[in-house]
Amino acid sequence: MNIKLNISAFCTVLLLLTSCSGKTTKQEFTTDTIIKGDTVSELSSNIMVVYQDKNDNYWFGSWETGVYKYDGKEFVNYTTKHGLLNNRIDEIKEDKFGHIYFVSANKTSAISKFNGTTFTTLTAIPSENWKLEPTDMWFKYSYGNTRKVYRYDGITLYELQLPQPPNLSNPFDVYSIYKDTKENIWFGTNPVGVCRYDGQSFKWITEEDVTEFRDEGANGVRSITEDKNGDFWFNTEYRYSVYDSTTLKSDKFYTRHESIGGLDGKKDSDLDEYLSTLRDNQDNLWFVTYRNGVYKYDGKEITQYRVQDNSKDITLFSIYKDNNGDLWLGTHNNGVYKFNGTTFEKFVK
Repeated sequence: MNIKLNISAFCTVLLLLTSCSGKTTKQEFTTDTIIKGDTVSELSSNIMVVYQDKNDNYWFGSWETGVYKYDGKEFVNYTTKHGLLNNRIDEIKEDKFGHIYFVSANKTSAISKFNGTTFTTLTAIPSENWKLEPTDMWFKYSYGNTRKVYRYDGITLYELQLPQPPNLSNPFDVYSIYKDTKENIWFGTNPVGVCRYDGQSFKWITEEDVTEFRDEGANGVRSITEDKNGDFWFNTEYRYSVYDSTTLKSDKFYTRHESIGGLDGKKDSDLDEYLSTLRDNQDNLWFVTYRNGVYKYDGKEITQYRVQDNSKDITLFSIYKDNNGDLWLGTHNNGVYKFNGTTFEKFVK
């Protein structure tokens, strides 16, 4: 018997069986080449999202020039020429192994995964496999009114469709995803409101402030934040107290409260909707507007922080809290800003 021949045949069969499983060959495409990226002297002007990983590296996502890694010393730029799926970055997340994921709002049902040396493309598989596991990662897909979200269990990227809310048949996109303190997943949409998934069922909030079927179009629920009292803010002037439906004598699982109203204190204000919100380490809420700076709400008072370049207000997009609790702003055309305790100042290394 030819032992070498039999070992070779066994390996060939094993390879075929692995390929036929579909999970590796359909999900991921990678290369053995170590990707170094391009060292650059500064960030581009268009930086929309900020993320800090477990090793304290910062990642700055652009809508035009890919993503930038900052290790405290230098900027390294990764684009499609290095294996990134798209040069527009809408979302950055990290798994328990330290792998970084980059999501783009485009027609491709795929996500870029970076393991520190190479990029991998995860291709989504259409599925109805709705689950809520503690280790799952959730990603949004905000393109084309498809109702899509992605669930990634570490092996398979599932492409799921949210159900239609009761009595609403409008097409919609998912603009935000948020996990609350009870491990429920919330989906903020445009324009049909907010959906909560608890692993068993879907519950919808379709009040006017989160749907906004108006002539000028809906802003969409771009941000979801749970405050220190367990109330939810859906980037509008209202807050929502959410309960276990079995304790209520009502079909609704929430109550809606008019809260701070317009950030500028005016009754008829354009500042009753926000692009991005978060809760800081002192339990203050922060609200990012498009052209009117950032507002802090401490539960009693509202404080405005202007964000300017050459004395002109700049257009903002997102706010992010890093591992130290420091606050960062993503902007449309002015790079990145960081809060120094008094004001937001432009970040340069």
